[in-house]
Amino acid sequence: MNNQTITIVGLGYTGLPLLIEFFKKGYSVNGFDKDKKKIKRLKLGIDLTKELKKKDLRFLKNINFVDNIHKVKKTDFIIIAVPTPIDKKNKPDLRLLIDASKEVSKILKEGNIIIYESTVYPGCTEEVCVPVLEKFSGLKFNKNFYCGYSPERINPGDQKRKLSNVIKVTSGSTKLIARKIDKLYKSIIKAGTHLAPSIRTAEAAKVIENIQRDLNIALINELAMLFDRLNLNTSEVLKAAGTKWNFHSYKPGLVGGHCISVDPYYLTYKAIKKKFNPQMILSGRKTNNSVPKFIANKIKDRLNNKRSEILILGFTFKENCPDFRNSKIVDLTKELKNNKVYIYDPLVNVNEVKIKYKLNFLKNITNKKFDVIILAVAHDVFRSYLKNKVFDNLKVDGFIYDVKSYFKPNGRIISF
Repeated sequence: MNNQTITIVGLGYTGLPLLIEFFKKGYSVNGFDKDKKKIKRLKLGIDLTKELKKKDLRFLKNINFVDNIHKVKKTDFIIIAVPTPIDKKNKPDLRLLIDASKEVSKILKEGNIIIYESTVYPGCTEEVCVPVLEKFSGLKFNKNFYCGYSPERINPGDQKRKLSNVIKVTSGSTKLIARKIDKLYKSIIKAGTHLAPSIRTAEAAKVIENIQRDLNIALINELAMLFDRLNLNTSEVLKAAGTKWNFHSYKPGLVGGHCISVDPYYLTYKAIKKKFNPQMILSGRKTNNSVPKFIANKIKDRLNNKRSEILILGFTFKENCPDFRNSKIVDLTKELKNNKVYIYDPLVNVNEVKIKYKLNFLKNITNKKFDVIILAVAHDVFRSYLKNKVFDNLKVDGFIYDVKSYFKPNGRIISF
């Protein structure tokens, strides 16, 4: 039994798995989230993120979940894992992070260590979060309390690369605190840890992980658009190129979600503040953001701009995951606005997304015919349908637009 107490602030895709792993290792844990409905569900053993294993759901009823930070009576470590989105101008939106820091300040005690896991730009923890902690707690940084940064590496929907199986980058505001934080994470991470020399280094490492992926996908998306003009099948080109040992495997597609489509803007924001023009990063973002319009134009050209009924299969930002933050399907529907567009995704809460986006979601697609079916997200639950019944939902002259390169192209199937 560990005699240290850990409080997790933010109980989503990152915070909840952390809470469970620390609990399983014998730590006393508190789970704090201002969402009262979420706290109520968790107390009942319900995990809407689907990130927890079924056998771990039983632990939820034994954890101190609170929606009021003052109900946390004692804690040694406080881990903040809240979303860090962007605003309408693609600039960092730090409101949730600042709000979480203010909440934590209310219970901050001498010797507490606050660890941030949210993706930010280099310098954010010490330049933005620490001043908030000092101001609202009245305590002094690196004298009364300490900080660290250990970026989340959660891959939603991935059942192989779970929290404990992925190396964890750690850091701290002093050498001693860094070692304590590293030791803490070592106790739950089977894959081990990497102790970075500074908080800023760890922040930079996290943000470039997703920038690298964004740029690689942008290259493939640009090639796919070019190959379309050259009348080449992108999948076949990539398959041939992939026979070389050092050719990296990426596929074209829609790039949404709360990481890859967001994180690059955090670093470019900091770069521009330092009067550096991050041309390549912004170019990659521009390319990936242009994909919905490209796909819509291809479909409209094939339809000869005739108003049609279109079904989009999938709404979440990636396969086998209920998370629909920054889903590029929203952009795609806007580009197809002159048509009757329906969306079908059994992994999302239809009522929830209808309220937020006011789009036309279907709870089932039985006995309905469409002019176009767009395979946008290749969930495993679609496999049987795609293999056996998808053509039953197409009109006689209808076609499939295959964003995921699931099918072999033919007269009725167009691949991106």
